[in-house]
Amino acid sequence: MDKGNASKNAFILDGYVDEPACLGVPPYISPYVRYCAGVCAGNGYGVKYATIDMLRKDPAILPGIERCDLLIFIAGVTVPGKYLGGTPADSGEINRIASSLKRPRKVLGGPIVFGNAAGGGMKAESDDYSLYDCLLGGEIADALNRYLKTYLEDPDGANVPNAKDATEGRIIRGTLEYGNIDRWSVLGSGIIKLHPSYPHVICELETARGCSRAEVGGCAFCTEFLYGMPRYRTQDGITAEVAALHNAGARYFRLGRQPDLLAYGASSHMGVAKPCPEKIEALFAGIRASAPELKVLHIDNINPCTIAAYPDESRAALEAIAAYNTAGDTAALGLESADPAVVEANNLKAYADDVYTAVKIINGAGATRDRNGVPKLLPGLNFVTNLAGETEETYDLNEKFLRRILDDGLMTRRINIRQVMPFEGTKAYGNNTIGLHAKRFKQFKETVREKFDLPMLKRVLPQGTILSDAVVEVSGNISFARQLGSYPILIGIPYELPVGTVGDFFVTDWGYRSVTAFQKPFRINTAGHAVIKKLPNMGKKTGTNVFVKRPYKNAAEFEKVAGTQFYTEYLDFNR
Repeated sequence: MDKGNASKNAFILDGYVDEPACLGVPPYISPYVRYCAGVCAGNGYGVKYATIDMLRKDPAILPGIERCDLLIFIAGVTVPGKYLGGTPADSGEINRIASSLKRPRKVLGGPIVFGNAAGGGMKAESDDYSLYDCLLGGEIADALNRYLKTYLEDPDGANVPNAKDATEGRIIRGTLEYGNIDRWSVLGSGIIKLHPSYPHVICELETARGCSRAEVGGCAFCTEFLYGMPRYRTQDGITAEVAALHNAGARYFRLGRQPDLLAYGASSHMGVAKPCPEKIEALFAGIRASAPELKVLHIDNINPCTIAAYPDESRAALEAIAAYNTAGDTAALGLESADPAVVEANNLKAYADDVYTAVKIINGAGATRDRNGVPKLLPGLNFVTNLAGETEETYDLNEKFLRRILDDGLMTRRINIRQVMPFEGTKAYGNNTIGLHAKRFKQFKETVREKFDLPMLKRVLPQGTILSDAVVEVSGNISFARQLGSYPILIGIPYELPVGTVGDFFVTDWGYRSVTAFQKPFRINTAGHAVIKKLPNMGKKTGTNVFVKRPYKNAAEFEKVAGTQFYTEYLDFNR
């Protein structure tokens, strides 16, 4: 990929996106960024790239943008979250950057165009982006292509097609055509080399746009139904992109750009798709063949109603996924609420019993552990609060549902609790319970963390489980690392490791949403006194004893001092 040798240069500034069916916050890179890079390359532009965090840390990037012919800013969050890898751009920052640039034409695309809020529990409102020459609506890459085609023919940009004057700026609405997406995704694959996380960057892959539930009006809070009924990419298109990304050095992949992976290639009736297990198996086999050196192959969204309605077909599809994926994978299920009144008031996709069935079937298909002790595929549960019909009792029902899962010996990878962020065009925008149950919401979160998350983490990742190839993202007296993949557990390491360190870590303790772990192998003969005392079952007295009687030649010598400990096999006795 040409990174800047062409006569014209475009600069893609990644402000990060997070939608119900797309994630682009580091270490993820969104498909929108890659597609737009392909559009630029296809139109004769050299492509430069930086993330918003790179610009924040190094303002000298801004003069480089000024020298380019075009700035493409991609940003927008429609599902609020907390991020370790980066902070998404907000509307104020987006406009400040535009105001500081004079030479390049400026276009803005992504969910930010249609609304922005500071967090959950607040309505998303439109902002004025008149400092940008145009806004990219609909399919972002196609909108950009239309703009560039016109710009090349009409340097004054006076006749941009499909545009309209609006208070938020000039909008070009692109249309989805997967033949074009397939071509642009290959052309733009090389941009991943410019990502700050490279080579440890996760490529979010698109399999579909739109939601089966658009047929019945969609969930009241969700923006995905606004894309209409599902349109699926071909297997050949997806695997060609994977092959191009793999050739560019990508080793980490997630099938995340779709609202329900089990619906891939399937037809739907009354908002529910009947899975085609053979198509899902062929897709995963094709990805494996196209990226033979991949290290992570994970998924994201699955509709629990699909599993409840078609358990046999869903089980077969899930078993196929578990046969080809890598361990630690999470199938995110939209429970939203266990209260039937809330389900009905918001046209949600599944009742609590449906979600329980889905949790049970996913456990049956994916709970097998790999050689490191990590389950292959587990469900994740998403709660959305402040929806219409919510009462104090809603939270009681949510807690009862989680106790049922725990008591029945099932496993979940994580529980996500968020407050609704209503967007204009969704029913929740004008009908919600924002601010009515703030105290009960806080109690619910605390209850889940203490009484569900902690015992569940102990069940899913027992002591001694090895979390392999985790990357240190924060360095300090407590360093923090994560594996690459869907919803990776936060690993707290009770000593300093440099940012960027990649290693295997063995679990020793648990927090509510994190684990404590030590690097494997742990160098007992060179570790500090304070660190040794933090080893499991060690304690102050034994830890001091172990420290002063070093060095140890082997496990037997160590065990004479420390006693028989489960972690002996993870120790390194070299000096």
